[in-house]
Amino acid sequence: MKPLSLLIEILIILGVIIKNIEAGKHNKKQKERNVTTQVSVNEIKQFLSHILERRKLIKVIHQRENALGKKKIQHKLRIKGIQNKDLSKRKKNHLRKQAKKNFTDEGDQLFKMGIKILQQSKSQKQKAEAYVFFAKAADMGNLKAMEKMADALLFGNFGMQNITAAIQLYESLAKEGSYKAQNALGFLSSYGIGMEYDQAKALIYYTFGSAGGSMMSQMILGYRYLSGINVLQNCEVALNHYKKVADYIADKLEKSEGIPVEKVRLTERPENLSSNSEILDWDIYQYYKFLAERGDVQIQVSLGQLHLTGRKGLDQDYYKALYYFLKAAKAGSANAMAFIGKMYLEGNAAAPQNNATAFKYFSMAASKGNAIGLHGLGLVYFYGKGVPVNYAEALKYFQKAAEKGWPNAQFQLGFMYYSGSGVWKDYKLAFKYFYLASQSGQPLAIYYLAEMYATGTGVLRSCRTAVELYKGVCELGHWAEKFLTAYFAYKDGDIDSSLVQYALLAEMGYEVAQSNSAFILESKKAKILEKEKMFPMALLLWKRAAVQGNAFARVKIGDYHYYGYGTKKDYQTAATHYSIAANKYHSAQAMFNLAYMYEHGLGITDIHLARRLYDMAAQTSPDAHTPVFFALMKLETVHLLQDILFFNFTMRWKWMKLDNTLGPYWDLFVIGLIVAVLIFLLRNRYG
Repeated sequence: MKPLSLLIEILIILGVIIKNIEAGKHNKKQKERNVTTQVSVNEIKQFLSHILERRKLIKVIHQRENALGKKKIQHKLRIKGIQNKDLSKRKKNHLRKQAKKNFTDEGDQLFKMGIKILQQSKSQKQKAEAYVFFAKAADMGNLKAMEKMADALLFGNFGMQNITAAIQLYESLAKEGSYKAQNALGFLSSYGIGMEYDQAKALIYYTFGSAGGSMMSQMILGYRYLSGINVLQNCEVALNHYKKVADYIADKLEKSEGIPVEKVRLTERPENLSSNSEILDWDIYQYYKFLAERGDVQIQVSLGQLHLTGRKGLDQDYYKALYYFLKAAKAGSANAMAFIGKMYLEGNAAAPQNNATAFKYFSMAASKGNAIGLHGLGLVYFYGKGVPVNYAEALKYFQKAAEKGWPNAQFQLGFMYYSGSGVWKDYKLAFKYFYLASQSGQPLAIYYLAEMYATGTGVLRSCRTAVELYKGVCELGHWAEKFLTAYFAYKDGDIDSSLVQYALLAEMGYEVAQSNSAFILESKKAKILEKEKMFPMALLLWKRAAVQGNAFARVKIGDYHYYGYGTKKDYQTAATHYSIAANKYHSAQAMFNLAYMYEHGLGITDIHLARRLYDMAAQTSPDAHTPVFFALMKLETVHLLQDILFFNFTMRWKWMKLDNTLGPYWDLFVIGLIVAVLIFLLRNRYG
């Protein structure tokens, strides 16, 4: 345990020092996200030195006790003999067990206190305080606290990342049977981060992790068997793994709305990324607040919803949500009334559970024909919240809300027909309503559709369809929160922390995380992997993303084979991938690239098809108009030159001779000449 104290000291002290240095540089955006840490470095140093001193003192005391104990035992043996020796041993063992139990209990209490602070914390300062408790608990040998500290070292919590130290902790924990450590070691082995790249070893770690109860390992194995990654593709095995995770997620979803997942694509253009629709920008948020205070009812409801669920990068804040809903409700908003009813029905810190108040607000919203209010009344009667259970009334309200397109009501109708709650079981109707709700992304509807396809209930059994649906449910797990922390780490310039988080999500089968990880790797800004490994690993991730339907990733695979990044140059393979992206996804970039290859005889020559593809690219995307115009001008000009040169001259003036005559970049020269002529003509026209 000696290295543990050192690791904990390094993590906390350096993390706090870094944050204190960065605190002065943070702008208003970061202040809104409460990323300023003000934990006293001196206090933590004093605490750590206290731990170290205490442990040294305990060690000395134990040594003295052992020495005294030996002398006492020898003395008693001389006087009382063997019988008293056994009694002394039993007493000593009892005292040791009691001391160990007290030590363990104290560690458990400290860990629980840290978890409580972490769950209630909104700022980095509070989270740092939680990790102080984890450090204390870890020092006392608490395995869960050690897992927390290892995760902090791996993912770079508080700006501090130490992969080597994390691996040492994980290996120690794995020997103690920690399934989280098994999963982490499997992940690191699969990428070769800080460890030898070994897919076979990764598979063993994941297998042990899933056997120990790791939902993440189950999900990773499900994805591997679904895609045939280092294992034989087996849909039924994938179904088994995914179902276990989906059952766990569905149970959580039935108790709450679930975790909102903001998946930002780093492959977006920089100007789009800075104002990404998935994350609410600080300036826009301030503007919305201004409009809400000025009485904009729609904005008030929108802000209330965002704070209710913690969406768009905002913290979940029930008090702010209730504040905005009440303002909108006073102005007559039926949606706001319904959401207030929902808050009181479920109960939270701002709106304690109250069936009467919930019924009141649901009724007010329903009287205005609001679908959410009608659905709320249906829930009240279905579950008997403050009123007797009445399935007939529940069915009536659910049907009215479903007719207005509210997906939660459609799901409830499907569930009533699926389970036979107050109605005759009707799997066809159940499937109909589940399907309608699933089209709006209702997670429980997707789960029950998966159940029906997995068992062949009401539909023809389809393992592949069931797995795809289960996979969608699994991706709503709490681990999806890393999308947000990874994105903010990337924006703050902490590339290694961002990469590790995206890479773990990519391993679990998230397509967005796979493309984001590949994007970071090909930028070669990361330091946790050797440079020569980055392009091959990026290519592997682009391939996995492309299999899941990412058109951009498919074009990227073509680029890698075209330029020879992470693989050998292969124009035929590049053309194949460009063709898939062009034909299946109508990618303008793929069409343009393919046209260029046809024009220059790279892999295949077809001038007429090149023209057609250039035209298709321009029709598909407005952004392609300008490059297509210049490409076609060059093509037609060169074609004209060919006709002139080939008309009277011998075969030695073939197309390839242009390279020898004008140089390898003659086509750029021709484009420049065309541009110069166009500028000259335009000047003469408007001069």
